[in-house]
Amino acid sequence: MKHRILKSLALIALLASIAAAQDVASFEKRITVKKLANGLTILICERPEAPVFSFFTLVDAGSVQDPMGKTGLAHMFEHMAFKGTDTIGTKDYSAEKPALEKVETTYAAYLRERDKTVGRDEAKLKQLEKAWKDAIAEADKYVVPNQFGKIIEQSGGQDLNASTDYDETEYHYSLPTNRLELWAYLESERFLHPVMREFYKERNVVIEERRMRTDSNPIGRLLEQFGASAFEAHPYHRPTVGWMSDLNSFSATDAKKFFDEYYVPANMVVAVAGDVKAADVLPILEKYFGRLPPSEKPDETTTKEPSQNSERKVVLKDKSQPLYLEGYHRPDYMSKDDAVYDAITDLMSEGRTSRLYRALVRDKKIAAFSAGFSGLPGIKYPHLFAFYAFPLPGHAPQEVADAIHVEIERLKKEDISDEELKMIKTRAKANLIRGLAENEGLANQLATYQTRYGDWRELFRSVDRIDRVTKADIRRVANETFNDTNRTVGIIENVPGGGEGGEQAPAERSSSDEGSPDQGGSR
Repeated sequence: MKHRILKSLALIALLASIAAAQDVASFEKRITVKKLANGLTILICERPEAPVFSFFTLVDAGSVQDPMGKTGLAHMFEHMAFKGTDTIGTKDYSAEKPALEKVETTYAAYLRERDKTVGRDEAKLKQLEKAWKDAIAEADKYVVPNQFGKIIEQSGGQDLNASTDYDETEYHYSLPTNRLELWAYLESERFLHPVMREFYKERNVVIEERRMRTDSNPIGRLLEQFGASAFEAHPYHRPTVGWMSDLNSFSATDAKKFFDEYYVPANMVVAVAGDVKAADVLPILEKYFGRLPPSEKPDETTTKEPSQNSERKVVLKDKSQPLYLEGYHRPDYMSKDDAVYDAITDLMSEGRTSRLYRALVRDKKIAAFSAGFSGLPGIKYPHLFAFYAFPLPGHAPQEVADAIHVEIERLKKEDISDEELKMIKTRAKANLIRGLAENEGLANQLATYQTRYGDWRELFRSVDRIDRVTKADIRRVANETFNDTNRTVGIIENVPGGGEGGEQAPAERSSSDEGSPDQGGSR
């Protein structure tokens, strides 16, 4: 074991020495940051290793910003951003525009009747639904399917994708350098002239996505109910994909309102990394992205989660793989102890030498995998530090819970070793250089750190913060955070004949002031 650790240290030290050539000073020579007059921030990183570039557009709005009663709207607009513009994806926009407006007026009429609690006329409802669907069919006649994506693919684009989480929405792909102006036009155009075409067809896609990833997935169902229990007040308690009733109700008009409020230049950062020269490309980016109309950064004030003072528990009984999960409330990413939580994550979860892997997987052989991490479900607001384990056959969730708690108590009562602390700090440096290895990852990190801290250099300073973490810091934070009254527990118990798909057995919830996760609920 000692030989393997020394070998790993040597390898990591080598990577860290390579990183020395890519420190913040070297990147400052290659990175240009420009905030346009409309408020949009552009970062350009010159990296002439291959004639390609990657970009990362980050919109500082995610599902936390979903309006009440319209959960899933941030995710829904992300889908719509691939539907084209008033010139892309349409055969005749002058005819399509009024057709889409008719879709919205007929849908609004249908909703008014559908949602009546008293006096709903079923015959009228069917007529209104038919009128709405007929309007959709008429608008669909003008659609050129997937034209936006096809243009990118035909131009050599790779990894065309996007994602929405609780904190933000992002868009990315890569192109040959000689297609940079095409990208600047396409990327700015879809935020300058978005069109909510095929909205209800795409809404059905999202509904099926929810059914597949949540309703028909035991882990998805547990995570949804776990989050709703851990966060009673803050919007982190709502699923990113949205509640089903909201998915069956919000409209293209709602999506456009969300776009108008949050997709403003002051709320966006665009990072480009690859074979580009700032002097050449900055005028191009200013030309296209400067067209976006200016607006104030939206108010993102949210309800603050009150302090938790009792353990909460969710137990899902299902014919599926058992799972044990627990989470502890911690401050947001701006906390002075954020690097300490990162150090604890590394110590408990990084590789086969991590404490949880060694204890639960290698030594006790009671779990297929176990780890601990920050960032559940996001980092922008106070969130959770979570621990989890998948029990092996013949071992119950409570058994892995007890083993996890042994490791947590050890963390609270004993200083970690000098060797462990050194490994944590060396790995932080090595992980930094790995994250800078490819254009896509680099653009991602630059945009993220610029958005979160207002300065991309914080990417490098994060390593310095971990380097300052002490053994005493780790014990202090562990004792402040990992307490039973600050804990929410989620368990999947394998029950023969338990719920599957949409007919799942309901989860049981309990709240207890007594502490350990074996109290409350049932196994």
